[in-house]
Amino acid sequence: MKSMKYVLNGFLALAMVLMFTQCTDNKSDNTANTPAIVSGPVNMKIAYVEIDSLLTKYRFWNDLNEIMIQKEENIRTTLNERAKELDAEMREFQRKLENNGFASRERAEQENLRISKKQRDLQQLQEKLTNELQTENQKNSLQLRDSINSFLKVFNKDKGYSLIISNTGFDNLLYADKAFNITDEIVEGLNARYNPPTKK
Repeated sequence: MKSMKYVLNGFLALAMVLMFTQCTDNKSDNTANTPAIVSGPVNMKIAYVEIDSLLTKYRFWNDLNEIMIQKEENIRTTLNERAKELDAEMREFQRKLENNGFASRERAEQENLRISKKQRDLQQLQEKLTNELQTENQKNSLQLRDSINSFLKVFNKDKGYSLIISNTGFDNLLYADKAFNITDEIVEGLNARYNPPTKK
């Protein structure tokens, strides 16, 4: 039984050796007649851009951020002023109610309805202003992306990179040689192209 197993193993080994030599002979015959085919680009030119650094140095994005911060502060101020006004009216209503300051029950109910409506209006205003701010932030993000992409198309005509990767912290690019970092070059080009609006 054991000898039969050894014979079978021997045949299998011999068959493998024969198949291997035939494959290598075929390959050497084919390579002599046909050129080698290499799949994929051989000399890829790759670079990366640190997005965090780009955003802190790109004047267009800084100007947009400044505008958005100002708008956010204006919204907060408007909402706070209206909330204080409403709070004062609610306290005054409560004081009058406790001291029988209303001429009739109907008058107290009318004042309560007016204050409730003012409260709903304030909530709606807050939602509306917040949505407008979010929409503008999304529009700004698209503008930023379009600005960078259109610049990279022009920039890459001369540079000829096969691939330019973005790197934000440790998102996708875990390690890269600093020699492939073109962030400063991109920022310099973007800022040279940017014409800030004249301030009124």
